[in-house]
Amino acid sequence: MALLSLRNISLAFGGPPIFDDISLQIEQGDRLCLLGRNGTGKSTLLKLINGELLPEGGEIVRQHALRVALVSQEVPQELAGTVFDVVASGMGNVAALLAEYHHVAHQLALEGGDELLARLEELQHELEENGGWSMHQEVERVLKRLSLEADVDFASLSGGTKRRVLLAKALVAAPDILMLDEPTNHLDIDTIIWLEDFLLKNVKTVIFVTHDRAFARRLSNRIAELDRGRIYAFDCGYDQFVERREALLEAEITRQALFDKKLAQEEAWIRQGIKARRTRNEGRVRALKQLREERRQRRERIGTAKIRLQEGERSGALVAEAESVTFAYDGRPIIKNLTTTIMRGDRIGIIGPNGSGKTTLLRLLLGELEPQGGEVKLGSRQEVLYFDQMREQLDLGKSVQENVGEGNDTLMINGKPRHVIGYLQDFLFSPERARTPVGILSGGERNRLLLAKLFAKPSNILVMDEPTNDLDAETLDLLEDLLLEYSGTLLLVSHDREFLNNVVTSTLVVGTDGRVREFVGGYDDWLRQAAGEAPAAKVPAKPAQEKARPQKERPQKLSFKEERELEALPDRIAGLEVEQERLHQTLADPEFYKSAGSEVAAVNARLEALESELAEAYRRWEELEALR
Repeated sequence: MALLSLRNISLAFGGPPIFDDISLQIEQGDRLCLLGRNGTGKSTLLKLINGELLPEGGEIVRQHALRVALVSQEVPQELAGTVFDVVASGMGNVAALLAEYHHVAHQLALEGGDELLARLEELQHELEENGGWSMHQEVERVLKRLSLEADVDFASLSGGTKRRVLLAKALVAAPDILMLDEPTNHLDIDTIIWLEDFLLKNVKTVIFVTHDRAFARRLSNRIAELDRGRIYAFDCGYDQFVERREALLEAEITRQALFDKKLAQEEAWIRQGIKARRTRNEGRVRALKQLREERRQRRERIGTAKIRLQEGERSGALVAEAESVTFAYDGRPIIKNLTTTIMRGDRIGIIGPNGSGKTTLLRLLLGELEPQGGEVKLGSRQEVLYFDQMREQLDLGKSVQENVGEGNDTLMINGKPRHVIGYLQDFLFSPERARTPVGILSGGERNRLLLAKLFAKPSNILVMDEPTNDLDAETLDLLEDLLLEYSGTLLLVSHDREFLNNVVTSTLVVGTDGRVREFVGGYDDWLRQAAGEAPAAKVPAKPAQEKARPQKERPQKLSFKEERELEALPDRIAGLEVEQERLHQTLADPEFYKSAGSEVAAVNARLEALESELAEAYRRWEELEALR
């Protein structure tokens, strides 16, 4: 029997259905990755399973005494106390006893005293009566497993450590199904790898939402994708899912094209004159009405953002040259003896643990911080755009339109004026959404908005600090291609291993000791080079002139002959469709059959040939268009 079954679930919140009669089963041992574009309802589905929301239709069938736990992507603001308090709160009613016992025991160890000892004995007795003693041991065991200090104040922790505490809170409840919503956001690469290993070894059944492709690839054994109110489940890993989804999308495009073609033909038939009405078939008229209704109810796929970068005047050949640069805070070395050269067109990845100094390194290379030792020489004609992972450039009280337009209704994009609303539609903001306050946007929408705000300005140096958080796979792919085509210089801080592999030409690795090492290529290249590096003989930073280009290939370009072929195809397709329409009109004319004889068979044969010719023309057009 399944642990949990969603049966014909519907939910709309008063608008288009978020879930339209969806069904899904979760079996023991499933590691289900839940995917979908921003706004398709992934977090909402987790809340339904967790019991925080109720469906408007259908039912959720749970195995008897099923325990589920959800780690949300946002840290709840109301959480307070020590790490032990927060984790123990996952135990439910016994949590208050556990927290007080832990505090009294800690205080007794520091201060001693008969009153504290007596209170500790009372609490121990109450815990024994409520089965809480084993729960206390479980909290301590989970804290140790997750390398968490019990008596540290929760509010003082970094975002990544808070997420680890919330995971511990979920684990102490011993859930049958653990649910994680964007668990890798704001975690550094080392912590993400630790989380992957931990979940694979210690959690049997997990449902998780992620846009981290490497995380999904390593952890998942099932995939479910939410799309236009429906859910599509795949019993396979991530790479096989990508292949199967592409095949399904191609089949959908073909099916819809055939449907639209048939509808157009029937609309042309119904609009014909007296001769057609004489032979009008009422069943055919009813079928046309049904086709119209089916087309009206079709929900199109969410569009793909049309992100474009404005490139400014070329910078000087030298962007930045650092020589023996050192920087420290309160005596702790952040950057130590950094020597590197960045040239125009380089795409530099910057990785390292949270708090290791990646932002400090960026500010040194951009000239925003003066080094305490060594020298940074900056190039000329620099136009810098900075993507801040905290999105502090966005005013949450203003609308989407006001944030981008900055008081203007038009923008100059690549030398041409564009209305702000039209520009925002390229980033998937409808006119209605463009007028809403930024404060109510999702994380993915805020990231897209920041991209829109930045890319409205020209640049020749692009600095991106964790740009991939909350972006869906399609937007990530588009951003990757955009950065590959960017002729300026890129400095990229990211925990997304696949994004780094696909985009950067070299990688700066910031260590906790302040040392910065440079490697050719992306994340995987760094791993391979570091694995072959003797501990006693570190590889020195290489000059930028020696850097290799990224492994992700640029798109193939059309030859001159193919360009001419592509230009001619629309006219050829139009001509074939005109001929097809003319033959349909011929066959619809009763007068034709009075003297046609063998011509009827010839016309039908030509129509069949036209179908094949049109299909081949469309296929060739799509093939050539994809290469542009």
